[in-house]
Amino acid sequence: MTEMRDIVCIGSVLWDIIGRTPAPMRFGADMPGRITRLPGGVAMNIAMTLTRFGMRPILLSAVGRDSQGVELLAQAGRLGIDAGHVYRSADLPTDRYMAIECATGLVAALADAHSLEAAGDKILQPLADGRLGSADAPWHGPVALDGNLTTDLLAQIARSPLFARADLRVAPASPGKAERLLPLLAHPRVTFYVNLEEASILCQSQFGSAREAAEGLARRGARRALVTDGGRDAADMSAGGVLTACPPEVLVSRVTGAGDTFMAAHLVAEYAGCPREEALSRALLAAARYVSGDIAT
Repeated sequence: MTEMRDIVCIGSVLWDIIGRTPAPMRFGADMPGRITRLPGGVAMNIAMTLTRFGMRPILLSAVGRDSQGVELLAQAGRLGIDAGHVYRSADLPTDRYMAIECATGLVAALADAHSLEAAGDKILQPLADGRLGSADAPWHGPVALDGNLTTDLLAQIARSPLFARADLRVAPASPGKAERLLPLLAHPRVTFYVNLEEASILCQSQFGSAREAAEGLARRGARRALVTDGGRDAADMSAGGVLTACPPEVLVSRVTGAGDTFMAAHLVAEYAGCPREEALSRALLAAARYVSGDIAT
């Protein structure tokens, strides 16, 4: 990129606790494997990917004043992420995410993002008090927004003057939270990044392909959407129509964070001036490299 851009990443910043085994798992199985603890959460995953592409992400989230929160924000700083605007609470613990992955993908996961939800609109204060913007001079630039926020807060963002000039890039935290994004569906400045299941939930319809899902989102009022479907074709829907591309074939060694990597890589490609086709291809390649384990976390 010829010019580095700041970007605000709003949403979950937590510890990912991931257990992985190279073998398939059945329900109730007890398997040998590896357990890692890494900085994670949708907003954090996107921010970490953006730093690798030369952007300067600013985090807006809620992190506890406990030892886990201190360690997490120190790690963010070492990675080149601006965590100085994160809301710190003495009463709320640092959030966590726990998942088990096997040779065939994600087995199960639990997201404990209750502190982020409890903090509510306190995390947005830097966009209102002049540090990053205000109602009279709103933030002008990209914003990565994740579905770990409550439905009420997402609805507030959808109508807030603080985001009147923002380029909103939105992703669900998981299929279970996709419905939270409904208040943003017809927003004129939103680009959605969803998988096939999440698109089906938003549209309350079943789709057989990413193209069908992208067309369904358009009918529901979405201005722009990118839909992924694992190793099958992904789709990019805009006013210029729907285009598709097939991701590279790779051996999958991890899945948690792949969608966030796709979103970040696509945003960077677009801000670098890439045409839609190239931006989609670059994002699919970055996600493929991530799930194969070629990109370190």
